[in-house]
Formats: sequence, C-alpha cells, structure tokens
Amino acid sequence: MRRKKVVVTGGAGFIGSNLSAELCKDNEVTIVDNFSTGKESNIKDLIGSGSVRVLRGSVTDLEAMKAAFKGADYVFHQAAVPSVPRSVSDPIKTNDAGVTGTLTVLIAARDSGVEKVVFASSSSVYGETATLPKREDMECRPMSPYAVTKLAGEHYCRVFNELYGLGTVALRYFNVYGPMQDPRSEYAAVVPRFIDCALRGEAFPINGDGLQSRDFTFVKDVVRANLLAAESKATGVYNIGAGRRTTVIELAKTISEVLGLEMRAIHLPPRPGDVRDSWADIMKAKRDLGFVPAFSLKEGIAKTVEWFKRQKNLVG
Repeated sequence: MRRKKVVVTGGAGFIGSNLSAELCKDNEVTIVDNFSTGKESNIKDLIGSGSVRVLRGSVTDLEAMKAAFKGADYVFHQAAVPSVPRSVSDPIKTNDAGVTGTLTVLIAARDSGVEKVVFASSSSVYGETATLPKREDMECRPMSPYAVTKLAGEHYCRVFNELYGLGTVALRYFNVYGPMQDPRSEYAAVVPRFIDCALRGEAFPINGDGLQSRDFTFVKDVVRANLLAAESKATGVYNIGAGRRTTVIELAKTISEVLGLEMRAIHLPPRPGDVRDSWADIMKAKRDLGFVPAFSLKEGIAKTVEWFKRQKNLVG
C-alpha cells in the first residue's frame, strides 16, 4: 500500500501500533486513541519522526471521528477494550467501546466517503464449539461480553456494506502476540506474560491444566492481513491465524527452548469466559485475500523475546 491516507483507531495499542508503524512507511497515517489502554511509548518513534498525526479522542465521539476521517481512503478500526476478563468484570465499558464505538466509526466512515473499513474482530466470537478448526460459516456462540461486542461489530459492518455501500471487512484475529504487547497488565495475554516470567526467572503461570489450545499468530502476519484486506475487493468475515493449534504447555516449552531455560510451571484456576480450544481454518483468507502466514511459532517467539530483551535493557 502506497500514497494512501489512512486512519488507525486504537493506533497506540499493541496491534494498532504495529500496524501504524508499517503503514507510515509509505502512507499518510492518522492515529486515533484515547490512551485508556494504548501507550504513547508504543508510537513515540513514529511521533518523533513526524510520520504520523495523533489525535487523542474516543471512537464514541462522532464529530471527532468525522474530522479524523476527512479525506481518508481506509480506516483500520482496532480500538476496543482488549480483554475477555476485563469485559467480564466491566461489561458496560466494553460495550461502549466495542459496540457504540464501532457503530460511530462506521457512521463517520460512511459520511466521510471512506473507501473501506477493516474491523478487528476476534476468534472469541466462536465460543465453545466442538468443531475444529473454526470456519467462518460456523455458528457463533460468544461466551463473554467482549466476544458479544465483536460479533455485534461484524453485523454492523455487514449492514453498512449492504445498506450504504461502505466497503467493510471483519478480520477474526486468533491469539495475536508480538512486540509492544504489555506483559504487566492484570489482563495480559499469555505470550507476553510467559516471556516476562521467564526473563525474571519465574515459573509460567498456567490457568487450568495447560492442555487448552490456541492458534498463536505473530503480529506481523496480522498487519499484512490488514493491508491485504484493505486493498482487496473482498467484503465479509475472514479468519486470520497461523492455521495451527498449540497447547499452552507447548507454548511454554517453546519459550523455554528459545531462551535456553528449563520449563517450570505453576497451575492456577481456569479463567471464566475462556474457551477451551481455538484453531483457525484460514482457507477463505488464502483464497480471497492472498493471506499466507509467514512466521512459524518459534520464529515469532524468537522475535518477540528479542524485543522484550531490548526493553529490559532499556529500563534495567
């Protein structure tokens, strides 16, 4: 993608900042973030280089979004309250960001003449269904408020495409990990939490028996999927994952191997709202978007560990 005017909502967050860093190489980028979970440190290099414009604001503010989207070709809607456990404890805040925010973004995009909105959905919409791998045509049974907001956002995207002709694509992300993911949050995802524990010499905290499985997807693959989705003619819903299944214990072993450490673990109670198994069928994305994951789990973990080590040296 080159010489486009693009907006990234939630652009100071984990995925949003990685996406903004790639986009700003050849495009005019506006980041919209209220910094409730996003971090200025994630985009400080982009701000310092003058490559992006940053607007501090909420995706629920319609007038602010219209101003941000003026003249934009594409909107990458990454903003959300990004946590299943957080949504269980505070469903209203999650709904405001995930449903009201997404509807506001779509209205602003429609009224501003945006060509396409790429919406960050989630594999959590599938819920606890026995069939693996997960396909886009399967029934969705969300188990958390977060998952409900993502499914609602997908439906709003479809409706805006069918009613108003706004180009929309919803990408169902499967357990994304990589640089700039916060390991210290109460709701931190498993990969950064495990890496942080390993670097501190602590045992891996595993919820449940550790045999639950996930499709761990390196963030650079997710970034590429967003670019492909924006420039394609495709609309609708697409799984974006690595297309493989890894147990939490296997993940811990891989991180230990990359770091040259013996694996040690402690087992904690399962987390409410978590699904047991998740695994993406990515054939539709391969066919329509040309999406093929470029990173193996070990390659992605190695790059993520390298980033975490650099951060530790910077603050240590």
